[in-house]
Amino acid sequence: MSTAPVVDFVDAVAVYNGYPALAGVTMQVMRNEIVLLQGPNGAGKSTFLRACAGLVPVVRGSAHVLGCDLVIDRESVRERVGLLGHQNGLFADLTVMENVSFWSTVVGATTAERGAAMQRMAVDGQLANRRISELSAGQKRRCALACLVVRRAELWLLDEPHAGLDAKGRDEIDLIIKEAASAGATVVVASHEIERAKNLATRTVSLVAGQVRDLS
Repeated sequence: MSTAPVVDFVDAVAVYNGYPALAGVTMQVMRNEIVLLQGPNGAGKSTFLRACAGLVPVVRGSAHVLGCDLVIDRESVRERVGLLGHQNGLFADLTVMENVSFWSTVVGATTAERGAAMQRMAVDGQLANRRISELSAGQKRRCALACLVVRRAELWLLDEPHAGLDAKGRDEIDLIIKEAASAGATVVVASHEIERAKNLATRTVSLVAGQVRDLS
């Protein structure tokens, strides 16, 4: 089994709207870790997650995720990671079922796996046939989580995953995160809900002004 880091950033710089949102980040994340990213608004947490997903270019330094060199090729990693961002990443004009089915097809998940993911996040039944544009914020979040579960990603990148969920939904996502890590995935969570996230995390990292401080 490989002991290489799943995430390996060295002096990585990423610029967002002309501002260095990552200002020389050096950080490693190993397989099966659940890492909590904490820090104030604007510290670079979301940019770090998006960079790991190959959505934000690293303009200086080095950045490798799952062995892919993100400076050279950001596209190769995208099918292997699952990003839950602030915008949920759903197709607003499609139904819940169609959104989850899309990701099921991409990764080759079975109909049973798709159904199980939808049932787990309580977006099955009548809700399955509703368009995303008709849903509440909490329902959209649940649908996005169902899409994430069915993707079976090697690296989970979660930006405020508990946002918009009720108490039952929050407990369910905690359980899903633990199960994902136990099954071999690696999880990086950015959250302001520090106490809840710390109960999940194996390590805590603080981002301040685009730079890392490992709190372990």
